[in-house]
Amino acid sequence: MPCKVAPSLLSADFLRLEEDLKMLNQSDADMLHLDVMDGVFVPNISFGFPVIEQVTKICTKPLDAHLMIVEPQKFISEVKECGAYLMNVHYEACTHLHRTVGEIKEAGMKAGVTLNPHTPVEMLEDIIQDVDMILLMSVNPGFGGQKFINQTIEKVSRLKNMILRKNLNTWIEVDGGVNMETGKALVDAGADILVAGNFVFNSANPLETIKKLKEI
Repeated sequence: MPCKVAPSLLSADFLRLEEDLKMLNQSDADMLHLDVMDGVFVPNISFGFPVIEQVTKICTKPLDAHLMIVEPQKFISEVKECGAYLMNVHYEACTHLHRTVGEIKEAGMKAGVTLNPHTPVEMLEDIIQDVDMILLMSVNPGFGGQKFINQTIEKVSRLKNMILRKNLNTWIEVDGGVNMETGKALVDAGADILVAGNFVFNSANPLETIKKLKEI
């Protein structure tokens, strides 16, 4: 079964955003990954709900909203109103993670939990059965174009074993430094969804790049 690909809006050309989004509509991409940053939880600011609302007017792909912010539970209704298919919150940002996951699902979205590179997958032991997807960061969050952290491959394998042991269908998504080489290693280890930013949007033929990623 081919892996899913979620190009990251963060790497698109915002001066020609409509053109990039229409390209993604025609591509084999499965979702559009939205990195929302607040400059507090991560050392960068990206874009917020006004931009996402405009994106939804053009994009026909399901939206994978990744909130790299403090207190993401305060914005569940706004994320839903923007038309997100899945809302992804950081384990490190949620004091009451179980409650937050429940509220995301009650709002009618899929629920995802993200782990920073230093957070072990074993911390998910008591929440993984309640989520639809786990996102493993393979770079430190905040900026695109960073070098892939190789330890992520073994981390994916440990997470996959946990999912199989519990007889779950939880997706594993990986974000950061994804290319053909790292993508293959991640899929072989058990990843289901690859987030790709610069590798897609800076390529000579983004449509072909997305197609090749899906064929890994």
